[in-house]
Amino acid sequence: MKHEDSVAELARRFGISRKTAYKWIDRFLSGCELADRSRRPHSAPNAVRAEIEDAIVVARKQRPRWGPKKLRAALQRANPHAVLPSVSTFALIFKRNGLVVPRRRRSRTPPSTAPLSHVTSCNALWCIDFKGDFLVGRKRCYPLTVMDAHTRYLLACVALPNTRAVGVRRALLEVFRQFGLPRAIRSDNGSPFASRGPAGLSELSAWWLKLGIRHERIEPGKPQQNGRLERMHLTLKLDTAMPPRGSLRAQQRAFDRFRREYNELRPHEGLAHHLPADFYSASSGALPEPYWGKDFCYPEDFEVVRVRKPGTLQWNNRAVFVTSVLRHQLLGLQRRHRSWDVHFGPVRLGSLQSSKQRITFTRQ
Repeated sequence: MKHEDSVAELARRFGISRKTAYKWIDRFLSGCELADRSRRPHSAPNAVRAEIEDAIVVARKQRPRWGPKKLRAALQRANPHAVLPSVSTFALIFKRNGLVVPRRRRSRTPPSTAPLSHVTSCNALWCIDFKGDFLVGRKRCYPLTVMDAHTRYLLACVALPNTRAVGVRRALLEVFRQFGLPRAIRSDNGSPFASRGPAGLSELSAWWLKLGIRHERIEPGKPQQNGRLERMHLTLKLDTAMPPRGSLRAQQRAFDRFRREYNELRPHEGLAHHLPADFYSASSGALPEPYWGKDFCYPEDFEVVRVRKPGTLQWNNRAVFVTSVLRHQLLGLQRRHRSWDVHFGPVRLGSLQSSKQRITFTRQ
């Protein structure tokens, strides 16, 4: 006698409902079909219209390095009344139209935001740095970048042939004349922004000090403390230097176009997809005359002495070397019990100590 199980018994054995069992039996009897069918709905009332998807594809091809968030924000800004799909749908459109190049994921150390947390207004802090260097024609190009930390407004991107202080100073003069003076400037510890001399001063930072600008230096080996500028450098490199232009003049034109786009067209995620130009305004602190700054005024109980051209000061009929960075600058000496504190404006450089044998300059 042939043994047959009921549908209910088979459903219990395979852990499915009787409804599912009958469904598979009907499919088999109707056409021997046992494969899963597509779960895609027969109609999609919320599907993106073809003309909108085409517009998204065209915009992505024009801005191939803009992600779905940035591109959606830019399109919404240009068409405020348009109903655009979500960011995730933008990403799907990129993918199905072959507009995404997969790349290997790399583990990264999350950037620290603490050093910039106190910045609450534009021109409170500017960030300055060089974006490496690369060959342009037969010359090297050193892009100097200056950014307002609060609004991410890119104040300058200048193609310089080297990193010498004279070229940086000339570029900053134009920035100061156009945008005024910040309260502070942050840089790394490299030349020409800092030196190994007293208080880390360089010719450039000494000039800033005379203009009333405080100089902040990041900790060595922690570029994330200037992270907003470092992140922009990656975009700058991709958009303007791969490949580089044929001359410094052509490279500068590329930098100028990038700066306009970065400030006025490119939505910034850190600004809730607004533009840096929406928030930035020039500083009320104007560049003084003379532009190289005036000597500091010291209290009445200070003795004042001017540093000579080699970087020495004359004290007790002896020449004491301070630093060539401060040649021709006026220093203030404050008497202590057995020494003199040496000041350059608000910055204490160290102390002069006298003995029977010699006079030494002790750095901080």
